[in-house]
Amino acid sequence: MIREPLAAGILGRAITCGTLDVEVHDLRDFTTDRHRVVDDVPYGGGPGMVLKPDPIFRALDTIKAARGTPLTVILTSPQGRRFMQAEARRLSRLEHIVLLCGRYEGFDDRVRRRVTEELSIGDYVLTGGELPALVILDAIARFVPGVVGDEQSVADDSFSRGLLDFPQFTRPAEVVVDGTDTADSLTMRVPDILLSGNHAAIRRWRKREALSRTLERRPELLASATLDDEERELLRELQDGRFAE
Repeated sequence: MIREPLAAGILGRAITCGTLDVEVHDLRDFTTDRHRVVDDVPYGGGPGMVLKPDPIFRALDTIKAARGTPLTVILTSPQGRRFMQAEARRLSRLEHIVLLCGRYEGFDDRVRRRVTEELSIGDYVLTGGELPALVILDAIARFVPGVVGDEQSVADDSFSRGLLDFPQFTRPAEVVVDGTDTADSLTMRVPDILLSGNHAAIRRWRKREALSRTLERRPELLASATLDDEERELLRELQDGRFAE
């Protein structure tokens, strides 16, 4: 579940060229019994299985010996702080991160003594922590210089300043969507402003659209968004319903 996604796309290229150094550890490699058991039934009874602490401690000791200290150990957990864009940016500045992927009913709680922080990607339950770990890794990697070819695109990403992105369009300028007959055909055009060549007007239109979408779809983001003077003016106009097309 981890190795295949890391072999493809932007992350795969970054790992191949050495921009990212990612190593996958199998907890079964740190067991001592012949069956390589990493889980057991919970004390006190109940359904499910719990990941044993000792293979995890051995894995962390091995990583510490190879990488040195300090280690930032992150546990993917529904009990953790919500993983946001700001967290990805902060973690990208660290030299080395260990991601522990939960499974089954979770970890033996003693594992938390070796954990720096817990992060959650959302309020829902998954079959394991591998997908959250991949999400966290992907988001962090985008901030590492050299991973994404156009670093300006990272700076302008949705949520980087607390706003959703403005709508994007590409060629052709017109697309005809056919219905059941000719009368039902619909011509969809790229907004004229984007074809005008007026870069100042395009910049302002994009700001307005980003604010409009955020106000309509995720208004709670605006409470902590970083806005310039022009954006604050546009937001006031949108909120007052006074913006003229």
